[in-house]
Amino acid sequence: MTTFYKPTSAGRRNMGKQDFAGLHDGRPLKSLTRIRTYAAARSHGKISVRHKGGAVKRLYRTVDFRQRDFDVEARVVRLEYDPNRSARIALIHYVNGMKAYILAPRTLQVDDTVMSSAKRIALKPGNRMPLKYIHIGTDVFNIEMKPGKGGQMVRGAGGSAQVMAREGGFVHVKLPSGEVRMIPEDAAASVGSLSNPEHGYLRIGKAGRSRHMGIRPGVRGVAMVPADHPHGGGEGRTGEGRIPKTPWGKPARGVKTRKRHKKSNMYIVKRRKDK
Repeated sequence: MTTFYKPTSAGRRNMGKQDFAGLHDGRPLKSLTRIRTYAAARSHGKISVRHKGGAVKRLYRTVDFRQRDFDVEARVVRLEYDPNRSARIALIHYVNGMKAYILAPRTLQVDDTVMSSAKRIALKPGNRMPLKYIHIGTDVFNIEMKPGKGGQMVRGAGGSAQVMAREGGFVHVKLPSGEVRMIPEDAAASVGSLSNPEHGYLRIGKAGRSRHMGIRPGVRGVAMVPADHPHGGGEGRTGEGRIPKTPWGKPARGVKTRKRHKKSNMYIVKRRKDK
């Protein structure tokens, strides 16, 4: 649940915070973390990605997107906040002694059990199995694009895809964007929808908080001079009405960037809707 501060100051006005109730308030498991090197969006000292850099130092939690310990039951020990992603993560202990972090579905609770298998198992939140064993209409997340590679799609907070149909060794899955894509039936997916669905309602509130997140200030192109941006120049606000372009003169906003002859285009049944 997202709560908002009282406007006791200009910095507090419109600022919100996430609800961390029920989450582990200590440090993450050391054996499943590593130091995250942050290059501050620079290459050889030069800015390679604009408006990024200067984030707070953080540890990277190694999340298991594959979950290849088949047919071994695991117990959820605790739910945790992960600063590197929008969804919550869960620390699970397998009965064989192994430990791992996984993406936590919305209804997962401490002491629940989850399992991953290459065959049909119970359709309960957190269980993982090939798409060919998941019923049509079921919500899934952390979906593989190639069998055994690990989940690559639907990993953001509150996200879920829907199994639509089966045909010729493929399963039709409707993604959160509205796109319907064919995925090999042997590719695995986790049952349920992801946790922290109110992440999109969070209001950062002030610039200093953005800087802690690694977001640097951005300047409008119309406020620049012509030498710095195609939208620049003129008297007052005269930049509106032009074709939107990047600082390097390439078309932006609404221009399709996907390659026309990309090999995976053949797996798209229905394109996503334009916003």
